Amino acid sequence: MDPITNPFSPGAGVYPPELVGREDVLRRAQLLIDRVRAGRPEKSILLTGLRGVGKTVLLSEVKRRAAEAGYHALMVEAPEQSGLVQNLTPQLRTLLLELDRGAAVNAQVRRALGALKAFASAVRVSYGGLNVNLDFDSEPGIADSGNLEADLADLFVAVSQAASARDSRVALLIDEMQYLSELELRSLTMAMHRLQQEGLPLVLVGAGLPTLPGLAGRARSYAERLFDYPSIGPLPIREAAQAVERPLQVAGVQIDAAALAEIFRLTQGYPYFLQEWAYQVWNRAHDSPIGLESVHAATPMVIQRLDEGFFRVRFDRLTRGERRYLRAMAELPGPERTTGRVAEILGFHVTSMGPTRAHLINKGMVFSPEHGLLEFTVPLFDDFMRRMMPTLTG
Repeated sequence: MDPITNPFSPGAGVYPPELVGREDVLRRAQLLIDRVRAGRPEKSILLTGLRGVGKTVLLSEVKRRAAEAGYHALMVEAPEQSGLVQNLTPQLRTLLLELDRGAAVNAQVRRALGALKAFASAVRVSYGGLNVNLDFDSEPGIADSGNLEADLADLFVAVSQAASARDSRVALLIDEMQYLSELELRSLTMAMHRLQQEGLPLVLVGAGLPTLPGLAGRARSYAERLFDYPSIGPLPIREAAQAVERPLQVAGVQIDAAALAEIFRLTQGYPYFLQEWAYQVWNRAHDSPIGLESVHAATPMVIQRLDEGFFRVRFDRLTRGERRYLRAMAELPGPERTTGRVAEILGFHVTSMGPTRAHLINKGMVFSPEHGLLEFTVPLFDDFMRRMMPTLTG
């Protein structure tokens, strides 16, 4: 097959050639968009799931739909090394300057710009090496207390009112929300609560690891009533087959049922891995229909690519002790991955391993689906750990 016409494009957040199996969550997002556009309150949405299930792709799709519905859609990521404010402020500035364009200057827009300047000054925001520099006065008494919980709510209210005055709405999409600090998550939750109470047109659709609902609940007790938390998992076998088969059919290529079944077995239905395997299978196949031998030929290259990129970038961030902890987890089947069993394998008392476990959770490597249990946030990471460290000593 010609690699130039390969329909598959594996990558972080890259839109797949066929988005399947996510109709329910997209319907919920569309309902949120449509109800707020109609002036009716609706819960915002926080997507949760392991890495590689396509959360970022879904955020991009929601952003597209919101823009089609007339929203100003902002999408930011919450990286580990910088805060929400630093990433969000420049986008809010751009949004408000766009709203400020037109034949007549709108007082609500100018008020929001003043609030943004006051907010930036109060929390000492800078971005791109430049301090916020807007050629108008701050709005005294709005978003200028230096208290992030109060000021972010004030700012969001001002931005929402400005959008409403221009007969517009705002959609805020935040990826990797598990990296928000407790203060940021508490402030964001408080701001969304106030917006909902006042019926203002700003919606939030966020995404994060399975730890996100617990983090939000600890930040504010009413978070469970403020947001919906759809869980995004691997695709069932039928939808996984469609994700591979439909792009091939568009390209005029067929694939054997046995080859599809093997791809599903290897990927467990995780969308990112489906794209990786399908990409390499195309490049290894000589003609149509694609057979099982092409999947076997592609698998070593896929594993090498995953080990060198998708898995390795996370492994390299770990200390030696953290790597041993994950290697001990890889010794156990999923239902038996308890904190006690891991400590037993490592030869330590369970309480002494608490800090290592906490660091791994903070780094987004593991989570606890229920008390005492552990699971990897990265699918197939147990196989990778066994390849990287054949024994506990490496």
